[in-house]
Amino acid sequence: MAIIGIDLGTTNSLVCVYRSGRAELIPNELGEYKTPSAVSLLEDGTVLVGAAAKERLISHPEATAASFKIWMGTEKPLTLAGRTFKPEELSALVLRQLLEDAKRHLGEPVEEAVISVPAYFNDDQRCATKLAAQLAGLNVKRLINEPSAAALYHRYSAQTGDCQLMIVDFGGGTLDVSIVECFENIIEITAIAGDNRLGGDDVDRAIAAHFCQENGLAEERLSPSLRASLYRQAETAKIALSSAPAASISLQQGETRYSLVLTNDLLRRLCGPVFQKVRGVITRAMKDRGRGGRLNDVILVGGSAQLTVFGDFLEELFGRRPHVAASPDEIVALGVGLCAGIKERAEDLQDLVMTDVCPFSLGVSTYSRRDDKTPHMAVLIPRSSMLPASHQERFYTLNDNQTGLRFEIYQGEGYFASENLKLGEVEVQVPPGPAGEQSAVVTFTYDIDGILHVSAQSSGGDFRERLILNPNLHLTEEGKERAMERIRQIQLAAQGDQRDQLLLERALRLYTQTIGQGREMVASLIGYWKNLMDCGDRIQRRRDYDRVKERLDMLEAAVEADPLEGGVWFGESEEEDFGQYFDGDLEE
Repeated sequence: MAIIGIDLGTTNSLVCVYRSGRAELIPNELGEYKTPSAVSLLEDGTVLVGAAAKERLISHPEATAASFKIWMGTEKPLTLAGRTFKPEELSALVLRQLLEDAKRHLGEPVEEAVISVPAYFNDDQRCATKLAAQLAGLNVKRLINEPSAAALYHRYSAQTGDCQLMIVDFGGGTLDVSIVECFENIIEITAIAGDNRLGGDDVDRAIAAHFCQENGLAEERLSPSLRASLYRQAETAKIALSSAPAASISLQQGETRYSLVLTNDLLRRLCGPVFQKVRGVITRAMKDRGRGGRLNDVILVGGSAQLTVFGDFLEELFGRRPHVAASPDEIVALGVGLCAGIKERAEDLQDLVMTDVCPFSLGVSTYSRRDDKTPHMAVLIPRSSMLPASHQERFYTLNDNQTGLRFEIYQGEGYFASENLKLGEVEVQVPPGPAGEQSAVVTFTYDIDGILHVSAQSSGGDFRERLILNPNLHLTEEGKERAMERIRQIQLAAQGDQRDQLLLERALRLYTQTIGQGREMVASLIGYWKNLMDCGDRIQRRRDYDRVKERLDMLEAAVEADPLEGGVWFGESEEEDFGQYFDGDLEE
């Protein structure tokens, strides 16, 4: 029975296991470590997860969803092919696919999983993540903050001396910043800050908005498939700028072709508002760290952290170039794999100690005076407190002959209680008496697994205690069974067919992006390949896979080419060669 680590990302997800003395990433059926966090429903009700689903964002946008992690912990409905899902249900489908990949690769059942979450996920979001795991059939007792996992692996693999680091985790949909102190075998998180709605997706949105502005287009009037194509190209272009001076984006709408040349100078200008928010998060982390001293290094992790313009921005901010971690897309997953090894009590990890901090302040609502109508928050455990943390405070009655004290429990940084997230409440009885005579001592204990224990002891001897367990996680048995039944009814695409399905979905996506002769070519490819899939001819598909892929590569090059620079277009020789491919003579 194995324990696995999962990096459930906004853009991509990875799964890892610790064995033979190292953290080992687990490949999916396509042989890739990264599985796109995308879900799509096929016409027969089966679900695609990963690369094939991502292709359908353009060809079947109404049946496909991605970046749903940003809605975790909310009631936002997400509709796929007329069926409504909660964000945690879509995440459960991704987790179920990762679980199947892990069981297939390991050849044994999975006993438990450790899952990473953004450091700034609140209680609702963390509990939604645990609920998604339950719906996927995973036993999850521990969540770990993403930058903490990255810090753990960086320290473990780099074997550097004692140091103080800043870990900047800039992913597709979230930003986390952690200050980490490393001393001998101890890795201590001293401060964290973040923004759960800030990431590479915001950069894509800025590029898309500028494209539409420059070409006189109204983004909201673009068809779903054109909009998805624009965002896909925006993402591709920003990545290309890390190794090229310029990248082009183009859209074909009817007979009109729109284009934009993106450069790093332009991208930096478009990213200005995003980077200002990043600066605010970094500033908050620096102010919250428990001790002073200079940072020894700034480590960048996450896909968006690899952007050249992001490194330029941070270099201006710190006066030195930050260090991009080895395998920045994989380091969180590798760190979670180490956590799985620690939970398994791997012998070579027994001396490794990692501490974490509380991401949000925890407290109770209270009144300053008798005529106070708006309760404020009395903080018992401040944010960035070392975990596990425990603190107690005494509170007094406000009114004469008051017989009880009720404490509403909140998480957040707002002064007024209503500005924060309510987690629960506890109430104790007190003997009647003059105002201020009776009291109760409230104790908060917050453990490393993010479980809050609250107790209240009144001056009259009444004692109450409770674990604050989010009702979104602890459904009634009936509610949980209904949710799990919904997930069970959705079948994952059969193992062994994902590579072939991905090729088909890629062709279907290209069909929506082409017109004229190019579209006719794609249609012929789709017809031929779909026929092979429908008749179940695996041998012929194996023989023809590379040939079909070559032609899709050729078509995609034409779709992405800038017509003003000549591009790649299909001449008569290409057409003749392509036509021969469908004459039935497919073998060498």
